[in-house]
Amino acid sequence: MATQENINKDSSYWYNKFTTSPSDVRFRIHGKHYRLDKKLLIEKSRKFAMLLKDHKNEELAVPFKNIPGDSTAFELAMKFCQGYEPNLTAVNIVPVICLAFYLEMTKEHCQGNLLDKAFNFFHLKILPHWNESVEAFQTMEHHFEFAIRLGLVDSCLESLLSKARDNPRLLGEPFKKPTLSDTGADYRPIVRKKLFSSNQQASEALTLLSLRLYELIVSNMIQNGVQPEYVAASLFRYAEAWATVNITGEAVVDSKEVIETVEKLLPDEKIVLPCKLLFEMLRTAIFFHASPSCRYGFEMRIRKQLNEAVVEDLLTPSQGYAAEVQFDIDCVKRILQNFYAKYTSSETSGLIKVAELIEDYLAKLADDVNLTKDSFISLCAISVATTIETKGYSDGVYPAIDIYLDRHNYLTESEKEEVCQVLDCSRMSEEARIHASQNSRLPLRVVVQALFVGQLHLRDVITTRVDNSDNGSRKEEIIGSEASEDARIEMDNRVIELENECDRMKRQIEEGVVKEKKNSKWKALKRKFGCMNGSHAYTNCQVKKKAFSRNGA
Repeated sequence: MATQENINKDSSYWYNKFTTSPSDVRFRIHGKHYRLDKKLLIEKSRKFAMLLKDHKNEELAVPFKNIPGDSTAFELAMKFCQGYEPNLTAVNIVPVICLAFYLEMTKEHCQGNLLDKAFNFFHLKILPHWNESVEAFQTMEHHFEFAIRLGLVDSCLESLLSKARDNPRLLGEPFKKPTLSDTGADYRPIVRKKLFSSNQQASEALTLLSLRLYELIVSNMIQNGVQPEYVAASLFRYAEAWATVNITGEAVVDSKEVIETVEKLLPDEKIVLPCKLLFEMLRTAIFFHASPSCRYGFEMRIRKQLNEAVVEDLLTPSQGYAAEVQFDIDCVKRILQNFYAKYTSSETSGLIKVAELIEDYLAKLADDVNLTKDSFISLCAISVATTIETKGYSDGVYPAIDIYLDRHNYLTESEKEEVCQVLDCSRMSEEARIHASQNSRLPLRVVVQALFVGQLHLRDVITTRVDNSDNGSRKEEIIGSEASEDARIEMDNRVIELENECDRMKRQIEEGVVKEKKNSKWKALKRKFGCMNGSHAYTNCQVKKKAFSRNGA
């Protein structure tokens, strides 16, 4: 039995300083001791009245189970029983209402009861205001069942929804579409502080909600037609706030569940978030090992606006200790395949941008020494197919192949052949062909092919110029004849140079490169190149110099 002296010394006791009633009763709730006037408790609370009826002992064992609220709310209710006015706020209003209902401090028991006072405060001082409504809604997480039963959840939802419909900026400013001047991974929308500082504070309040409450409010906003770009902005900020790790590298909450919920709620409209931010959320999902459906959802949203991406967006780090390469290639391949499979626009500008994006991505990826040959070849094939369909030439993949061969100089000649099989010299620009014909990293077949294709193009140019000079007026014929004669001299010299280069390479093959197969190797090369027994575009490997007379005949 606690004595008066012990009570006075023990700071864990809470009691009314102004009562000296011999009918004081002592009890313990929420780990704290209370000493209160028995008659006042009976007067304000029906539950206490039933418990204390005919109770003679000074020490009371309170059998309250699952009592709502916390020690702060309980102290406020006990002070109200002692005659004090409750100090209600957005933070304590929900637990006070739930506690007053539990203790049956209602008008059926007495007038001027705590439940009516708390409800009046909730409707008059909380619901009309956004921040106060969010703050009160946040406290419902710990009293959810009581809050639903008392209609507090529905009241808060209705209040927040009506305000969001009237002023969607309360959810936060939407992210603007990036322009060429927007660079860097830390891109964010421009915040107009003077005009929207209060809205910014209001949107940040939503990020403090628990995942259960946040999902509830956002799903209701989507169902009730709140503009999707504002909903998406709020979802991104929520993921940014909660799908994170602390300084020790541990997740603060269940970040996997957060990012999966955000993806599920994210509107499917094309322009609700810039492509850069969608990639950021995808990387977050990969980092926290989110479900395949979650990652797929982000990938499908990205493919709708892939033409807005830059190469840095595609560089998604691989996860796990056994990661084969530095970046996640399979993810990019899935996005590309879905982009092309579902591209329906008649405009080719989007296709061209994505084709250039893949070329830049390949050049970055080729520098990874751990990138396997097969993975690189598969991406090159996608790039070449796309580029040829949109731009008609395949220069873009050539620099990537050159970088890859340089970084993977341990490849055998046959492996280099496999890597270069996607190169088609007939579709390369003259500048790229000249570089390829002098590139010692390329396999010999590709160098020879670049030389022959270049030679055929030179002959075509000469023939075209000669034909054009024959069809003009006499004056034009004279001028054209002189010009074509100069061109022919220049072209003949270049052809001679190419022939000499081919002869030199042939001698290398026959004499030093593959001595054990000097005859069969050259025949095999020519056969691979299509110069023997076939109708390949380059049918004659032996270049026959054409003689041109002075008159152009």
